[in-house]
This record gives sequence, structure tokens and C-alpha cells, in this order.
Amino acid sequence: MSTDPQTESIAALIELHRGLERQGPGDTGFSRQLLQQLGPMPANLRIADLGCGSGAAALLLAEHYQCPVTAVDSCSVFIDELKLRARQAGLAYLITPIQADMAELGAELDWPLACIDLLWSEGAAYNLGFERALSGWRPFLKDNGIAVVSEMSWFTDDPPQPAFDFWSAAYPTMGSESENSDRARRAGYRVLDTRRLPSDVWWKNYYTPLRARIQQVEMTPAMQVVVQETETEMELFEKFSDSYGYTFYILQAT
Repeated sequence: MSTDPQTESIAALIELHRGLERQGPGDTGFSRQLLQQLGPMPANLRIADLGCGSGAAALLLAEHYQCPVTAVDSCSVFIDELKLRARQAGLAYLITPIQADMAELGAELDWPLACIDLLWSEGAAYNLGFERALSGWRPFLKDNGIAVVSEMSWFTDDPPQPAFDFWSAAYPTMGSESENSDRARRAGYRVLDTRRLPSDVWWKNYYTPLRARIQQVEMTPAMQVVVQETETEMELFEKFSDSYGYTFYILQAT
């Protein structure tokens, strides 16, 4: 029985990221600074980490606030890894990992409206498209609730052609920081701040471990394609990281 190529590609991508601390660029110290910037939070804080992967952010949020975190991801492999990491960190009593589609929070999770004080999502909104993700999540945030969402963004209005060509194919709706800020406003948020993830942490926390992982995986045809795309992505970032990267959008529901 033949397997759908897209299914094979997704499976290969999951396998490539299995066991890694992060499934995308990020940094605990940087995220900690963002949390400090947010200031005091309400009592009985309700937090959701959407597209949580294996839990780097969920673990930080639980440790920082010492309150419950609902962590949602569609991938069972990463949810299982989060459960293990939460137990190892002594934080399992605070973290509720849920395998679900983050585009269907009401239908799949039966979440009530306006139930979240702090929504966190690193490198996952692109799966839905930035504006669609923010629009879909907005009803579950309390009025004046905070969303911290990272999104691939152009830092220039004139990006280098090789980078533009690659990302136009990989992520056609990738926008500039001003475009993404406009999208956030249309989706029902006030933009409180934008912070760019430093390029060096891409290498330290993501690309370097990923390169090591590439040496360990079985090179099936699907994996070869995924690895080739990943290596091209790394080569482009090495050359053009001043032109694009992840921007954290700190938003308040209006």
C-alpha cells in the first residue's frame, strides 16, 4: 500500500526532531526576559502553550509562575516527550499535555470562551498562518489577556533573493514585522512590543543539535528530502540572518 508523500514528509520531519530539546529556534534566557517584561499577572493564572512541541516553553512557564500550564500539540511523539521531561523536572503536577489540533480548541478541547490569561506559542502559528492563528485563538483569551507568539518575519523590505525565493516557497504568507503587527491588530490585539530572537541562539539551541541529529537518522527517500531542505535553510540563515528570523510579538487582547 502506497503512502501519501506529504504524510511521509511529516513523519520524517517528526523523526528528525525526535529527542531534541527544541523543535525550532528559541532560548530559555530570552523567554525569561520576556516573562519579566510582562510584569505582574492575575491570581489563579491560566496559561496555554500552543504548539508546545516537547515542552521547552511549557516547562519554563510552569517553573516561572508555579501555576498550571495546558500544553497543546498535535504530535503524539512530542507530547510523550513532554510528559517525560515534566516528570524529570518535577513539574508534572503543573503541566497538562494534550494532543489536539490547536486550530480546533473549542471543538476538540471544549474550552470555554475567555478562559486564558496568558497564551504562549513559539514557532507554531505558521502552521495555521499568523493571522488565522491569532484570530482563532482570540476568543479563548480573556479581555486584556496577553499573547506571546513568535513568528518568522522579514527584517527588511528588500530581502536577499535566495532567502526570499526559499521562504516564498516554504512559507508564502511570511510577512515583515510591520505586516505581522497589522495582522495582529486586525485579529483583535494591541501590539505591546516586538522582540527579535538573537541569531546566535538559533545555532546554539537548534541548528547545532539538529546537525548532530541528521547524522543519526535513517536516510529514507523522504528523510533525504527533509534533510536537504533543512540544510538549505541553515545555509541561508548563516548568510542572511540579518534579513529575517523569529520575532516575538507581545500582544494584548482588546
